[in-house]
Amino acid sequence: MVALGNANLSELEGKARTPAYDRAGLTPGIAHFGVGNFHRAHQCVYLDDLFDTGAGHDWAVVGLGVRPEEKPVFADLAAQDGLFTVTEVDEGVRETRVVGSVARVVEPGDRAATLQVLTDPAIRIVTLTITEGGYYMSGDRPDLDHPDLVADAADLGNARTVFGLIVAAAAARRDAGTQPFTVLCCDNLPHNGDLTKTVVTGLAGKADPALAAHIEASIAFPNSMVDRITPATTPAQIASLREETGIDDKRPVFCEPFIQWVVEDKFSSGRPALEAVGVTFVDDVTPYELMKLRILNAGHATIAYPAALVGLTYAHDAMRDDLVLRFFRDVEEKELLPTAPSIEGVSREDYLATVTSRFANPAIGDTLRRLALDGSNRQPKFILPSVRERLAAGEDITGLALVGALWCRYCYGELEDGQTIEPNDPNWDTLQAAARAAKDEPRRFLELRDVFGDLGSNETYASAFSGHLKALWQDGTRAVLERHLGRAA
Repeated sequence: MVALGNANLSELEGKARTPAYDRAGLTPGIAHFGVGNFHRAHQCVYLDDLFDTGAGHDWAVVGLGVRPEEKPVFADLAAQDGLFTVTEVDEGVRETRVVGSVARVVEPGDRAATLQVLTDPAIRIVTLTITEGGYYMSGDRPDLDHPDLVADAADLGNARTVFGLIVAAAAARRDAGTQPFTVLCCDNLPHNGDLTKTVVTGLAGKADPALAAHIEASIAFPNSMVDRITPATTPAQIASLREETGIDDKRPVFCEPFIQWVVEDKFSSGRPALEAVGVTFVDDVTPYELMKLRILNAGHATIAYPAALVGLTYAHDAMRDDLVLRFFRDVEEKELLPTAPSIEGVSREDYLATVTSRFANPAIGDTLRRLALDGSNRQPKFILPSVRERLAAGEDITGLALVGALWCRYCYGELEDGQTIEPNDPNWDTLQAAARAAKDEPRRFLELRDVFGDLGSNETYASAFSGHLKALWQDGTRAVLERHLGRAA
């Protein structure tokens, strides 16, 4: 067994792909908050590929964190000199590589060391993968009056949040005459750069309006679209890596082969030439975001609720169930694909084919429970905008209304065999109460204004939703799907 570390890299040749560059020649140019599985399978892989070409060696990553629960991960990465493995898995395929793009990590919570990194003139980009929950969202907007943000604004000298530290560093760089960095959000959120800018400038405005104006004028916040299915690593995967490769990695990552990153080309002080390794730089990321939201994310919901209700566990199980697969294709092709934007050089049909193949990958083990998570946040973003567009155009929304009814049936909290569905949404209690009331009065669920808005009073949608929900309780999921597909044939 070979432990990961700079001293042992030569011993890993033949066991896995290793960096083709000398890590001693790397210098940091990017500070990253949140060195979790997705970041290491996505941004770090793109940078590793770039470094392998002999370019960009002044853009290595320094890993940062603010949460105490991150400390074990950072300690393990530090012990491995920032090295880790990424294994791409598909049916019958496993390819492992050692990724070397993280130069070092700073212990989470070490404020002085974190600010030293953020104020280093060599750091020209600050990137973030802090999850959706890290943005203090209240509905569709961040809550700038959250106690954490208010506390940081009142005492920037002791800032503890990601955003407080960014603002404190921006102030220090301004005062020292250091070039501004770019703040690049890599979380899976629509218009993530705009959202990040709102939080940063909002916090800065509470602390010092002049500082907020400086940030507004000098720091770029590009929007980006990221994609790669990267589930949590399991003990079985760690054991299999050791058995198959002989590599002892305390923090391995397993992911699908597919990877995508689309970034608006708006940077304050330069960027790495990642277009050389597959990153797409554009003026406006919005069409790419919409295509993903309308086809991939809405597709997740389309398979998750019916498949879970009939007792399936994984996404690939759903895609191998003939009825669920036919329902997925029907909704995608007839109601979702037409609402996705046209992008020059990008085929919506080819994108759907890729999504279909990705969902069916059995090696990922992506659970339906994960796909069904947080429907109160995801339905208004992924499903209901397409409903509104199609209603405005006088087009059929029957399939999308059935997706909504299936979500309501799921929120009741019981599978069709009577097994309990454990809470799977931050608003589970509210959703479950509404779903239970809706068993007899379907429109009660549509009274969730934070989710449905004015759709609850749209007679076309409300009637379709109500009819589907009554049928789900009377006849069951499979019979309702069969009936829908027979109608749609």
